Amino acid sequence: MSPVLADRGSWSLENCSIKNTLDLVGNKISLLLLREAFLGTTRFDDFAERVEVSEPAAARRLQELVDVGLFERTPYRPAGQRTRYEYHLTPKGRAFLPVMTALRDWGDDWASGPAGPPLHAVHRECGEPIRAELRCRDGHRIGRGEIELRSGSAPRR
Repeated sequence: MSPVLADRGSWSLENCSIKNTLDLVGNKISLLLLREAFLGTTRFDDFAERVEVSEPAAARRLQELVDVGLFERTPYRPAGQRTRYEYHLTPKGRAFLPVMTALRDWGDDWASGPAGPPLHAVHRECGEPIRAELRCRDGHRIGRGEIELRSGSAPRR
């Protein structure tokens, strides 16, 4: 069942949150750089190697992620070498974790192939798998048929 939509004439997709998010991170390299950051990667060379892209491509995408506030770039200088940079997630970048978790969940279920996923995210405390799920702010678990979309003028808590 599809979400119930508010009167279509009362809202516009002109400022669509999904479109705006894709404008910021909607390419493979950016999403893989975010994946690596969530896995603990911080150094430029490691990002380029682990995402399997050229250094110019990694530099371009990392700078874009810095420009939109998902990463911050901090200098470091190994003894006897030139200044290099590390990239760390900002609070805005860390807030992307549920999105990455949902992407991983979907990929585990539908795109991991016969060998299954290479990693499993588990709760450190109890060892149970971590999955993204929909809940309202009161904590109720939400099924697809329980969603109602309202115009953007609805109050946000």
